[in-house]
Amino acid sequence: MDTLKETNTTPPTTDDEIDLIALAKTLWNGRKTVIRSVIICAVFGLFIAFLSPKEYTASTVVVPQVGKSSKMGGLSSLAAMAGFNLDDMTNAGETLSPMVYPQIISSVPFQLELMNTPFSFSKVDRPVSIYEYYTGIEKPNILTLIKKYTIGLPFVILKTMRGQPATRNPQPATSLITLTEKQESIRKLIEEKVTLEVNSKEGYLTLTANMPEASLSAEVAQYARELLQKYITQLKVEKANDQLNFIHDRYTEKKKEFEQAQETLAHFRDRNKNVSTAMARTEEERLQSEYNIAFNVYSELAKQLEQAQIQVKEDTPVFSILAPAVVPREKSKPKKSMILTIWIFLGGVAGTGIVFGKQYVGTIKEKWNEEKENDEF
Repeated sequence: MDTLKETNTTPPTTDDEIDLIALAKTLWNGRKTVIRSVIICAVFGLFIAFLSPKEYTASTVVVPQVGKSSKMGGLSSLAAMAGFNLDDMTNAGETLSPMVYPQIISSVPFQLELMNTPFSFSKVDRPVSIYEYYTGIEKPNILTLIKKYTIGLPFVILKTMRGQPATRNPQPATSLITLTEKQESIRKLIEEKVTLEVNSKEGYLTLTANMPEASLSAEVAQYARELLQKYITQLKVEKANDQLNFIHDRYTEKKKEFEQAQETLAHFRDRNKNVSTAMARTEEERLQSEYNIAFNVYSELAKQLEQAQIQVKEDTPVFSILAPAVVPREKSKPKKSMILTIWIFLGGVAGTGIVFGKQYVGTIKEKWNEEKENDEF
């Protein structure tokens, strides 16, 4: 009896449940459509894989080190890597956190200097800048042109309708930075190809350059690191340099005053060797006093000048290179096997969708025709 009850309580199969056998049968019947879709997408994948521009990646790994007079020493440097400043009480505003270094890389002045720096290209017999190479030497490949006049066609038409921007008159050097259309396009290109990643946990920076040539990628990565250090140095030691220049000017001025007081005192003593009057002794004491004051000020400024020079050196950031930029042996893009696999997968998905889509549309048509016939009767 229990067996019969269990048998009777088995839920019946409804029309809403998915029939896997029917789905498999439908897919098998439409296998030609799936195969065609896979073949077409595979051809597209091969087309994209072989026509995509080659790209090589070079990276350099560095650790920023800054000499600090704070007693916190290395602890404050480690805290700076995490975006914190433990020296705010004693050195407010003097710490430049490595977390802002990517902002320097993506800044317009940095990218303008990088794009206008000459590099060695295999297609050119002389060093040319990245800007000159991409605007006057390098020609867009077939895939880029197809993309421009298919997906990007609306933007091309819109740009044509707007016309060329008006030519700007030359502006003084003190005005705001104004980029041309070509400069902006190359700036965006550099922003994509030259990147900086900050590992705050481990305390190191990874600067990566992606370029169409192997040696060029290493050259750009190395120069970008040097340029980054230059910009960081300018920001970090600006205050110390201003103080150094001020002290140096005062030092030069007081040095002349000291030498003049020294010379005046010597001349007076030479002229009054055998004179022992009270007036002569008073004048000598006055000149000696002026000499002592000038000497003390001059000596103090000399000490401050030396300290300021030491401070500039201490504030100058130094990158300890953990991994230098090396010329890559293999290209990083395009990854042909991955591209082909993705397109084959998309072809299979598209083919399967077409097969079941046709079945669904056919079912709807049958129901529509049945309802139409019932309405007629």
